[in-house]
Amino acid sequence: MTTAPLASVLFVCVHNAGRSQMAAGFLHHLAGDRIEVRSAGSIPGDQVNPAAVEAMAEVGVDISDRKPKVLTNEAVQASDYVITMGCGDACPIFPGKKYLDWALEDPAGQGVEAVRPIRDEIKVLIEGLIAEIDAKQEA
Repeated sequence: MTTAPLASVLFVCVHNAGRSQMAAGFLHHLAGDRIEVRSAGSIPGDQVNPAAVEAMAEVGVDISDRKPKVLTNEAVQASDYVITMGCGDACPIFPGKKYLDWALEDPAGQGVEAVRPIRDEIKVLIEGLIAEIDAKQEA
């Protein structure tokens, strides 16, 4: 018997190539199937940032097979949490969703040395998000 996920989370950034992909990778890695994970971009790039892929591989999270996806109203409507990372006003607002904006530096065009601190900040935010979702289930 499979149980339904505790929550569904959508990560949104402009190109869906760096921050949102790292966040989705961490959430899936740390929460497994307990939380449904999506990511998208308002103007998706052609590929995931190679420096983000390398930085995540260093901590045992493989996002090398991920592809940037376009943000859709359907993805927002299907999510309990919508976490934006610099997508501006491109993210549609629907009632009943929890919106969070994580102010993170954009790793676009930066080497792995510059991406590591962004990756580490994202991991801390993801751990807090998992704790919040778990706490809601226990309440």
